[in-house]
Amino acid sequence: MTTPALDRWQIVFDGGSLGNPGRGYGSFRLRPPGGDWEPAVRLEYGDRVTNNEAEYQTLTAGLAHLADRAADPGRIAVEVFGDSQLVIRQLEGAWKVRTPSIRPFRDAAAAQLARFGGVKLTWQRRDKSVALLGH
Repeated sequence: MTTPALDRWQIVFDGGSLGNPGRGYGSFRLRPPGGDWEPAVRLEYGDRVTNNEAEYQTLTAGLAHLADRAADPGRIAVEVFGDSQLVIRQLEGAWKVRTPSIRPFRDAAAAQLARFGGVKLTWQRRDKSVALLGH
């Protein structure tokens, strides 16, 4: 018996804050298998949010959005693109979480990633994220 191939989706995310901490915001876009990038989803997180918290919250929201659209998230391989080395490296396990207040955000993103049948984390330069997200 052969296992069917996973559907390959992509997500790009970026988050930030006006002030650090300050008003948090973020955006993400999804790309379905063989398709074009869908419109960006913009998010607001309120005041007293750090840049790293906004990055994690945006990725977590994007992954939850994708998983909620799928009949079975376990049938999806997702490639994540982001310009936050902290988020990408911590989720890979290459960097430790040294700031205790970040741990719940990392854990929430990791829990979303675990829903999928495959995950690839890709760091990219900020200009690539900005070009894809239109900001």
